[in-house]
Amino acid sequence: MAMGTRKQREKQEDIWIAHTELASALGHPFYQRLNELLEAEGFDEFVEKRCARFYAAKYGRPSLTPGIYFRSLLIGYFEGIGAERGIAWRLADSLALRRFVGIGLDEYTPDHSTISRTRRLIDLDRHAKCSAGCWALADHGLLKGQRIAIDATTLEANAAMRSIVRRDTGESYEEFLRGLAKASGITTPTREDLARLDRKRKQRTSNKEWKSPADEDARIAKMKDGRTHLAHKTEHAVDLDTGAVLAVTLQGADQGDTTTLDERLCEAGMAVAEQVGREAELRPNDKPKVNVAGIEETVTDKGYHSGAVVKRMKAYGVRSYIPEKKQKGRRNWAGKPAEQQAVYANRRRVRGEYGKGLLRRRGEFVERSFAHCYETGAMRRGHLRGRDNILKRQLVHVGAFNLSLILRHLLGAGTPRELRNRLGRLVVRVLLLFSNRNSQQRLRCHRISGSVAKRVARSPTRLRRPLCRKSTTCTTDC
Repeated sequence: MAMGTRKQREKQEDIWIAHTELASALGHPFYQRLNELLEAEGFDEFVEKRCARFYAAKYGRPSLTPGIYFRSLLIGYFEGIGAERGIAWRLADSLALRRFVGIGLDEYTPDHSTISRTRRLIDLDRHAKCSAGCWALADHGLLKGQRIAIDATTLEANAAMRSIVRRDTGESYEEFLRGLAKASGITTPTREDLARLDRKRKQRTSNKEWKSPADEDARIAKMKDGRTHLAHKTEHAVDLDTGAVLAVTLQGADQGDTTTLDERLCEAGMAVAEQVGREAELRPNDKPKVNVAGIEETVTDKGYHSGAVVKRMKAYGVRSYIPEKKQKGRRNWAGKPAEQQAVYANRRRVRGEYGKGLLRRRGEFVERSFAHCYETGAMRRGHLRGRDNILKRQLVHVGAFNLSLILRHLLGAGTPRELRNRLGRLVVRVLLLFSNRNSQQRLRCHRISGSVAKRVARSPTRLRRPLCRKSTTCTTDC
């Protein structure tokens, strides 16, 4: 076989190419199954009906259809791509993803500017209703709606701490320090003087005094690794029976957990109620798969605990399982009998075996949703600015997480990488099975040869004499 050279392969591109000569791909089995799921649920008709008001009926250049737009953002979760530029590049590079989105080989894939413009065009409410996943959970028995776990984590904003400015005057951090140095008598301060002056101050970076000019919705907060950075706070309300995310939100990182718990609980309850209404509309004569009674139990970590929160949970008719923080001394319950009763009842539930089991499930399911959406899903570091822009991407991202639960229930894998790893592990297991059989056969042969050697050592005169093939009693060498 001749090797050939690159020079020999250089040729002029053809002007016309037959469609039978175009490169084609069979498609990825994971994305094929995902498209089957979306088509079975009527996803394209669903999103086109709700996003029709954002498109011109007759005039304008060819636009990015809602089905292609939302599928493109789903690729960001399944492929672990956080930036829309990366999504556009990956979509243009892969024939399998072209087939998944529904773009032919004679069509251009959407540029990152087209994706971002479509995101800005469609409002936040349509993203919340059209984010794939939550509306399909009940059809597959993955939405119970009885036991809800709520937790929060921080997302790093697309803004730098060095660019913060004063809210009142608009001066930068360095200009502010130079003003303090001149007021203290240092006419020409050096960097060491500014650093020394900054260390002596208290409450150096308060959100009431400083803001980011690039992203005014970001807040100064301490991250999980201990760094101080501009960040956003996101909360998940997770179904403890299935692990599905029922509600997600984004707010400033300076807001406390106790102030946002009621809002997440209401959003989760509304999500369950919407599924009940949707089932009643589609299947009026069938028994609903979603619990009609609504949320019965709420599980959080100790950051959400306060007497007022536990009292409100009791007023809502929801049993709370919220661990308490360590306190010095005894609390004064004067004038708070209802709050005292609610706190003591919550304490008894948390200390019971059932409550401890719920807390373990909270740590498993909620942290798993954080890991899949923000670590492997590459959304821990934001590439967008503004709360609405980030929340739109986040809603579709969490919808993709719910779709992965359905696919894991149907296919056995929730992402293309997991499916590939499972197939690789299956091949390895088959090879190990055959190798174990061969090793067991060799071990059996070694055991037989060892037993024969022992018998020869015990009676050498009888076993060492060759036996005749015609008769077992013949001792001559035939």
